Amino acid sequence: MAGGWPMIPLLVLSALALAIIVERAWALRRATVLPPGLGKEVRTWAAGGKLAAGHIDSLRATSPLGELLAAALDVRHRPRDQVRERIEDVGRHLVHRMERFLNTLGTIAAAGPLLGLFGTVVGMIQMFFGILDTGIGDVNLLAGGIGKALVSTAAGLVVAIPALMAHRWFRGRIAEYIVDMESEAIQLLDAIELPPASAEVAPGAHGISPPVSAS
Repeated sequence: MAGGWPMIPLLVLSALALAIIVERAWALRRATVLPPGLGKEVRTWAAGGKLAAGHIDSLRATSPLGELLAAALDVRHRPRDQVRERIEDVGRHLVHRMERFLNTLGTIAAAGPLLGLFGTVVGMIQMFFGILDTGIGDVNLLAGGIGKALVSTAAGLVVAIPALMAHRWFRGRIAEYIVDMESEAIQLLDAIELPPASAEVAPGAHGISPPVSAS
């Protein structure tokens, strides 16, 4: 109410920014993106030579890490440089998916101060037009008008600062995830290149279905 109608878009942006922050914080939990122990489990059964198509499809559906490892297994018989290219291609798609809504969050962080400044300018214009009509007579009224105009600027900063911090934090977290996922993929390639183990591999605990043996 104190900031006038320019506060309406700022309130809309604040609600949108909060929704994005909550959604991305839930979607980018480490246990969801990189399930603990999944890389080691995949390396174990892959080194044992038990690589069935259904097993790889189950791996792909578990998490972004599982999708990256499954992409490497899909082309495991190709030269190592081609496998690395596939890992990089899938990694770019995963980054794009994990950065969903982050461009919108960055736009809110940039637009918040501008909308706040716009509200301040509108308030100052209205105040000066009032001065033209009634004169400066009351200094307290003038000070109150300036304070009312600055409410929009303060509101814009309140919206922009958390949005900017969350945007940078999510970007850094995604970059960290990608480095860890690439490391897991390289370790998987090293495990595949080893001679297959003779021992049977026990089913995993991450929702990966064991391969079905032919009867």
